[in-house]
Order: sequence, then structure tokens, then C-alpha cells
Amino acid sequence: MEDILVIEGLNVHYGDFQAIHDVGITVSAGKITSIIGSNGAGKTTLLNAVMGIHPPDAGSIIFDGKDITNWQTNRIVACGMTMSPEGSNIFEDMSVEENLLIGAYLPEPRKKIDELLGKAYKLFPMLREKSNQLATFLSGGQRQMLAIARSLMSDPKVLICDEVSLGLAPIIIGDIYEKIAEINESGVTVVLVEQEVKRSLEHSDFSYVLVKGHVVLGGKSSELPEEEVKDAYFGINEFS
Repeated sequence: MEDILVIEGLNVHYGDFQAIHDVGITVSAGKITSIIGSNGAGKTTLLNAVMGIHPPDAGSIIFDGKDITNWQTNRIVACGMTMSPEGSNIFEDMSVEENLLIGAYLPEPRKKIDELLGKAYKLFPMLREKSNQLATFLSGGQRQMLAIARSLMSDPKVLICDEVSLGLAPIIIGDIYEKIAEINESGVTVVLVEQEVKRSLEHSDFSYVLVKGHVVLGGKSSELPEEEVKDAYFGINEFS
């Protein structure tokens, strides 16, 4: 099985504070990998390092056979990796379709913008219905769907989803996870970054648990007992 994203020995600081400690994570192509951790575990910091938003101090990030450590974000996206950020950040004063079109700002996606837009509307029919509506009027779940669809407009090989269930009702979360499964089945590798243990294990092939910037557990999701993951999630105190 080919590894499409390999993170090794990653360290990230904010001034004197070390947020990520020698983190190593491997993402297999065509699979769903979850990174589980509570608030303050370092999940978003890790993603910001991977996406070139906050460069690491040490370690390497290999994507699709290329060393992308310290690359700029637009170059990383152009190579085929994108992120749907925490909090379903959208452009509220723009229409739904304008938000989607922004996701295809790079030259290659722009060449097939109609095809990508059609795929987005097929995946999320609600977005087609509201295509001319200002995004500010969307519900929380609809905003999350728009954020994911906008990320797909860059035609990625890897989609990173940061906290897609944050603040949403369980029935909406279920709908979004069904769409993530469809995205994965279409050939896109998915990295899920979540706080919720049970759902993360159920909807991924591989899982890692991040505690205070350290990976403390990892493996095939089906082979990681939920209680063991929860013990790691809540019970680790070596790093206090």
C-alpha cells in the first residue's frame, strides 16, 4: 500500500513553547486516516505545519514522493493537498457559488472549473439550490458542506478535514460523514482531525491519538479498542 503523506520527526514551536514533539504520522493513499485529540492537543498546529501555514522547526513532510517541508501553502495545494479548516470558514458576504469558484483559483483546476463545480453540486445538491444565496444565510451544517466542497474545487489527491463535526447536531454530523465516505470512494485520500473518539474510529482505516503534541497511539482503526484510545486520550500524563 502506497503512503501518500509521511510526516517524520516533526517539531513546531510558538516562541519558547513547543506545541508538536517529534510527531510521526503515515497516511496511506486511498484511505481515511483520523487524528484524534482534545482541545489543545496540537491537532490544528500539526495541520498548519503540514499545509505551510506555520513552518516546522524540525522534521520532514513528504507528500506524493516530494519533500514539501517549508513549502508555501499555494504550492502545496497546487501539488494536490488541501484543507477544509476548523469552524467551516467561508466568505459570508459572497454567494455560495462564488465561494466554490474561489476554491478553483489555481491554473489547473480553472481549466476544468465547470466539471469540478458539477461534482460539488452532485455531492451536495443543497449547494446548487442555494448557489445564488449569500453564504451568511447558511446554517452551520450547510456552511460545513460548503467549506468541504470549496476545498474539493482544487481537485485534490488528499483532503484534510479539521473538526468537521464541531458544533453540529448529530444528524447533520452523520450526513457529513456519509459525504466524506463518498469523497473517499471517489479516490480522494482523507485525513480526519477530530475530538470524538467513537465516530473517528468507525469512519477511518487508520487512527492516531495526539496528546499535548505527542503521538501516543496509532494503528489500524479496527484494531484499536475504543477503551484503549479513550485511556490514551484522557489518561496520559507523562507530558504534564
